[in-house]
Amino acid sequence: MPPSPRAVSTLRWLLWPVAAVATLALVGQASYASFSSKVSNGGNTFSVGTVTLSDDDSGSTLFSLTNLKPGSAGSRCISVVSSGSLPSSVKLYATDASVTKGLGGYVTLAITQGTGASFGSCSGFTALSSGSAVYSGTVTAFTGAATGFGSGVGSWSPTGTASETRSFQLAYTVSASTPDSAQGGTAAFGLTWEAQNT
Repeated sequence: MPPSPRAVSTLRWLLWPVAAVATLALVGQASYASFSSKVSNGGNTFSVGTVTLSDDDSGSTLFSLTNLKPGSAGSRCISVVSSGSLPSSVKLYATDASVTKGLGGYVTLAITQGTGASFGSCSGFTALSSGSAVYSGTVTAFTGAATGFGSGVGSWSPTGTASETRSFQLAYTVSASTPDSAQGGTAAFGLTWEAQNT
């Protein structure tokens, strides 16, 4: 004898929850049935090196000379320290040059690099055994040509592996043939050492 319509309807309502539970069980089982593997590499960082120069002038001017005359001569020294961590090239150039009455053409500079000197005094200065000559010529030629890193003078190349010091001796001479027209003349300029990494 077939079930009554009421029994069929009741059975249908009972089967829906069972079917839903079975479906959820299958979906849950499928969600956790795949293989998985991963590898990680953490703690990655980037850090750049440094190019650092300092000198021992304590904010003082290397030359402040007055009442010079034909034949006057002397020298001053300054020490420059490279303490950066990158290999670099150091060049010396002039800044803010100002010359009156043509005096710069009658004052010569001989710039030599070495070791052992401190600011102002060249006592203990020793020229490098090779590559010591940095510049030799007139103030006018120096300030006109060495105006930036690209045209600067010098051959110092710090390695960046440790602090390095170079002493620079700047010797000047006022030409004995300086004419009367240069009386009262001035020659002024700044000195800049610049390092760029290589």
